[in-house]
Amino acid sequence: MTTKILIAGFGGQGILFAGKQIAKMGMDKDMKVSWLPSYGPEMRGGTANCSVIVSDDEEIGSPIVNLPDILLSFNIQSFDKFEKTVVPGGMLFADSTLISKKSDRTDIKTFYVPATELASKNDLQGGANVIMLGKFVAESKLFSPDEFIEHMVASIPPAKAQLIENNKRAFAIGYHYRTV
Repeated sequence: MTTKILIAGFGGQGILFAGKQIAKMGMDKDMKVSWLPSYGPEMRGGTANCSVIVSDDEEIGSPIVNLPDILLSFNIQSFDKFEKTVVPGGMLFADSTLISKKSDRTDIKTFYVPATELASKNDLQGGANVIMLGKFVAESKLFSPDEFIEHMVASIPPAKAQLIENNKRAFAIGYHYRTV
């Protein structure tokens, strides 16, 4: 099965980090993967998105995701631009702290997670991306949560070891978050 994922938001929200975690997890599982970042010259504060494709059975012909099976949207601009591109039967994850509208589509599953608010309330500034990864893992079932956390922790360099516990907490908050 091949799954096309698009992660989109502003630079500085950890969009590329989130995409790398998914791609690296796929590699750890011996899947075929591609990871293609795209960001404006502004970097922090400018637009950023990341195409990730994971496949357990077929080669990946192009790393570009135009029609995602899964969209993780971190701001209203990305929601407006990409919401209609999610394939029927796909999934949309939206940071409802920064995205005040809801999709009117009935042919996709939608998950509204106040990731930025949850990160702030739990003293996890900069952790909204990992909260969304937790919800993504819970709902997509592409990876086991224990394997994903183990992989994520292993990818944190020793110089940033203080981030390990925060990332574990952020992932757990997202994984266990129940949307209404």
